Amino acid sequence: MFVTIDNTPRDYAWGSRTAIAEYRGRAASGDPEAELWLGAHAGSPSKIVDAASVGHADLADWIAADPVTALGPELAAQGARLPFLLKVLAAGAPLSLQAHPTPAQARAGFAREEAEGVAIDAYDRNYKDGFHKPELIVAVSETFDALSGFRPLEEVQGVLAVLRAADAASADPQPGALDLLAAHLAEPEPLRATVEWLLRDGRGGDSGEASWVIERVVALAASTEAAASPYARSFETVGVLAEAYPGDPGIVISLLLNRVRLRAGESLYLAAGNIHAYLDGLGIELMAASDNVLRGGLTPKHIDVAELVDVLDFTPMAPPRLAAVDVSAGVSAYRPGVADFELYRAEPGAGASTIELHGPAIVLAEAGALDLAGARSRTPLERGRALYATPDEVALRISGAGVAWVATVGRSAPSDA
Repeated sequence: MFVTIDNTPRDYAWGSRTAIAEYRGRAASGDPEAELWLGAHAGSPSKIVDAASVGHADLADWIAADPVTALGPELAAQGARLPFLLKVLAAGAPLSLQAHPTPAQARAGFAREEAEGVAIDAYDRNYKDGFHKPELIVAVSETFDALSGFRPLEEVQGVLAVLRAADAASADPQPGALDLLAAHLAEPEPLRATVEWLLRDGRGGDSGEASWVIERVVALAASTEAAASPYARSFETVGVLAEAYPGDPGIVISLLLNRVRLRAGESLYLAAGNIHAYLDGLGIELMAASDNVLRGGLTPKHIDVAELVDVLDFTPMAPPRLAAVDVSAGVSAYRPGVADFELYRAEPGAGASTIELHGPAIVLAEAGALDLAGARSRTPLERGRALYATPDEVALRISGAGVAWVATVGRSAPSDA
């Protein structure tokens, strides 16, 4: 069964006012449009365009009422929930620094807060459910900018060296500020110690030592020494973040992270513990269906420093790029190796593209005029249309001129790590 779905974009302040509307070939609302959610997550379940076709107004209600039809027997027996959430994400301004827990951390954190009686919508609630939230982002715009993962320590020291050179060349050198930063970077767990200090000491206005460091780093990032360094893009990002979140410790934390620029079609896979923030661009995001977010700066929202540092993976790493693999004619797959989801991009060209299903799927047409057929159903798929495919369609055959994205369940066994 094919069921046409739709939704209203989330109007978070950082969202673009035009990108999602232009992507789907629709009129802009005039408000920020940050994320279009396609799935059954309780926070914004997709609306069923023809509610009479299944007897329910949204995808979550239909799945709850008839999980065997909507999900297939296997997922219905595993908790009757759609394990993934597909989003079109349009960042017109930087998002908060954040990380997500492992399955074990999510279960323990959710159970703890439930036992403590913390309201599910409380300002200081960390765990909204008992599930992990790995994420995949694929650039759709020409470029998509992000921060992701802690950069190698030698690069961190290189950044510090550029700041010292800029400070020494300035009209008012203040080496003491950089000495404070260097002292924390010299501790046995340098990244953990520095992040924890910045978040604990740098969020109290002008009184803490970290606030001096933040102010000084912002000033030095605008120097000619910074602009001429190998880390010029990272220093440029400092200026952008300082304008959006003045005085925030996340500004300095950004210099500890990989600054990533994706080109259209390139992707990042953000596993549990990866600290990240999207900065600018339009992308297709696919994630496990969870709302567990531990924030680490660049936000007025709650930051639980102790919980965050327990969740974060402080291991230095290269940017976690995930290469697409060609799986059949006109079809590329993004497979991070998790049970919750995988993503396909189909561009049939002169022939037809086929994607085998191992569970339910959500299809989104990016461009062109396509034809979609399964074992039981067939429908035209014009630009901007989204639909839900039940597992009994077995395989999706996409033909015509255009591009479609298909989100479905992954092939790996669930992880309990």
